Parts: sequence; C-alpha cells; structure tokens
Amino acid sequence: MISFNSVYKRYPGGHEALKDVSFTIEPGELVVVRGASGAGKSTLLKLMCAIELPSSGSVVVSGQNTRALSGRALPFLRRKFGLIFQDHKLLFDRSAFANVMLPLEIAGFDRRDAARRARAALDKVGLLDKERALPVALSGGEQQRLCIARAIVHRPVAIVADEPTGNLDEAYATDIVALFRSFNQLGATVVIATHDRLVLQQLPGRRFSLDAGRLTSTSAAVPA
Repeated sequence: MISFNSVYKRYPGGHEALKDVSFTIEPGELVVVRGASGAGKSTLLKLMCAIELPSSGSVVVSGQNTRALSGRALPFLRRKFGLIFQDHKLLFDRSAFANVMLPLEIAGFDRRDAARRARAALDKVGLLDKERALPVALSGGEQQRLCIARAIVHRPVAIVADEPTGNLDEAYATDIVALFRSFNQLGATVVIATHDRLVLQQLPGRRFSLDAGRLTSTSAAVPA
C-alpha cells in the first residue's frame, strides 16, 4: 500500500531530513516509527500522505507515485489518510461536533449522513456526551481524542499519527494507544511516530528506527 524507494528529502538551505529511505507497508499493518527529536519522523509521515513530496526517489501509495500526481489529484490521495499531528489545529470557536463535521463538509457529504458519521466518531473516542463543548473546555487528553475523531470520521484506509501521546499523562496515553489498536484490529493501516516508551511497550506491530534521516533498522512485527 505504501512504498518508499530510495527517498531523499532536502529542504532549502541544504538540510537533508531523509536520506535513502526504502520500505514497504502492507495494507492493515501497524507500524511504529521511533527515533529522537529531529530524526526525520515527521518528515517521513508527511511524505507518506503527500503533504510533502520527495526531493528524489519515489513514494507510492495505492499504486500512485506522489511526485507524478497533479495538484488536483493530490487532495484525493490525502483523503485515504486520517492525520493526527502534534499541532492539533482544532477550531476553538466551534464545538466538538462542528470540529468533527468540518472534513465531511469540505468533502461535500450530505448533511444528515455527515452528522451521523460525526456522532459515531465522537462515540468511538468517548466524547459523544461532549459534542456541544468547545475545545477549550476539554482536557488535553480529550482534545487529542477529538483530533482522532476528526481524523477517522471519513473512514480512512490508513491512520498516520505524529507523537499522539506527547504531553499526556500515562492514563490518557494508555487510552490513546488502545484506540489505535482498535482501529488496526478493524483493518486500518496505522503508522505512529513516537519516542514514547509507553507507546513502544503497549503497541504491537513492526518497528522502524530513524537516526539523522536514515532508516537504520526495521523489525518483524511485535506480537500483541
């Protein structure tokens, strides 16, 4: 489903965030990408879902080379993914329900179907009883769960998360990890970048290790 072949990513000024990275992730896999801050984890995820494009090499998603796609085609590819990044980008002047509805409204879903999907997503993450609450009234863990609800509301085939337990206490982090496991068990491909030991201990799946932009190792799947 997702294949990197000799991928390099260079930013203006010459910084190489990724260097000669190659791997394949099959549909339905759970992969944890580990590495220190600055190792290239966030860049890897952005290339994976075509938020950024490689400087050289190829990223192929569902048979489509991201560098070969037109500007019009890229948004359709990105809709295959549910994205959870460190900066929540929640709309703090809208309710939890309205935040989750937004991607469906942009995609042109029927209002009634969108509302049903939004409430189902909120229920999945345990926030249905807070659908009218503004994000500022939610705890840090609840805000993260709201981000997850927004990411899964359009039923993506792959979920990509960058440090999803950052700044959360252990109880909240454990809840978030359990959510990702449940999504994977339902068939979604899940890729999580983290340096959180709790995540590494509690999530099964394959392990990728990044160091200074290079993929230094990939392991076999860790059993559940």
